[in-house]
Amino acid sequence: MRWFLRSKIHKATVTEANLEYVGSVTIDKNLIDAVGILPYEKVQVVSNTSGARLETYVIEGEAGSGIICMNGAAAHLIKKGEEVIIMGYELLDKPIEPKNVLVARNNKIERFL
Repeated sequence: MRWFLRSKIHKATVTEANLEYVGSVTIDKNLIDAVGILPYEKVQVVSNTSGARLETYVIEGEAGSGIICMNGAAAHLIKKGEEVIIMGYELLDKPIEPKNVLVARNNKIERFL
């Protein structure tokens, strides 16, 4: 068994950073549904802006809101306005075709990759 990329939200913009919340990343429901990420699933978040990388879990945000909010300690590493890639992985016997979406600046789906 190996870890393979299953889901990717590419070029999203962080809309909020909330130091007071206890951990996680809040993501617009439309985005997580499009790539098959579930609430409370572990994801890797990589900043294209700063190069910061972290693992956290997902909280479902309001559908259509465009929200990408770094919560808790993650807000120290990735700030509002940064461009990020959010990836989910799965332990599998063989590779799969991941679900990848490219988002526009407003965090709406631009196209599937």
